[in-house]
Amino acid sequence: EDLLRQERDKLKQRFLEEHSCLSEQQLEQFLMRVLEASNYGVSVLSNASGNWNWDFTSSLFFASTVLSTTGYGHTVPLSDGGKAFCIIYSVIGIPFTLLFLTAVVQRIIVYVTRRPVLYFHIRWGFSKQIVAIIHAIVLGFITVSCFFLIPAAIFSVLEDDWNFLESFYFCFISLSTIGLGDYVPGEGYNQKFRELYKIGITCYLLLGLIAMLVVLETFCELHELKKFRKLFYVKKDKEEDQVNIMEHDQLSFSSISDQAASMKDDQKANEPFVASQSPTSNDSSLNN
Repeated sequence: EDLLRQERDKLKQRFLEEHSCLSEQQLEQFLMRVLEASNYGVSVLSNASGNWNWDFTSSLFFASTVLSTTGYGHTVPLSDGGKAFCIIYSVIGIPFTLLFLTAVVQRIIVYVTRRPVLYFHIRWGFSKQIVAIIHAIVLGFITVSCFFLIPAAIFSVLEDDWNFLESFYFCFISLSTIGLGDYVPGEGYNQKFRELYKIGITCYLLLGLIAMLVVLETFCELHELKKFRKLFYVKKDKEEDQVNIMEHDQLSFSSISDQAASMKDDQKANEPFVASQSPTSNDSSLNN
């Protein structure tokens, strides 16, 4: 940043020296308008007049970044109606997108993770924990290769100003839904097949996000990670548990004794009446 500031000051000073008829205040006002237009995605360069931010494919790409909560920020709604619609669209669309991704991941993980692990565990007799660890590592390597390394190499070829590191950086920032927006593909001034390119990036983001969720769910099902997560669970106090158990037992015992007493009363009420004999009559009978 310091180097960029020094370079900016040198270029500005050189420009004012070569154009003495232009004051510094006029140059500042012009640059402010240029930067404001650039922040809204409108370039002032003449060779960029053919690209629009709100054609169908760009709008589709914007909608996908909103629903996936990536949000690059390179294209934003300008009108009040567009901002209000974006709020309503996000409130409704994001929960449905999360439900859709959850349902898809739960179905994919059955065929990608659980069945292969059970197959090697039952068929070959390997330890289930070892098979699950090896499977998670292999799945993670395949995902990194297919959705990070290979796309990064493709982006470095298709984007003129990107090297491999910048392309890999874009893939990671996008699929982790961070979405800083400093690198956005398909925004070049001479981009060929821009509409088809934008649609392909939209599909890549959706598939990549599903793959990332599948890998995370696979690692979360490992036995070692489950044990590690238990360390952060809130443990109940044993004394409180014992008090609750004692109170529950006392209530159960009192209810049982009440029920037994009521049953005895019912039995006495149902017994036939027997006249009680006086002790004198008993003595007379004994004497006889």
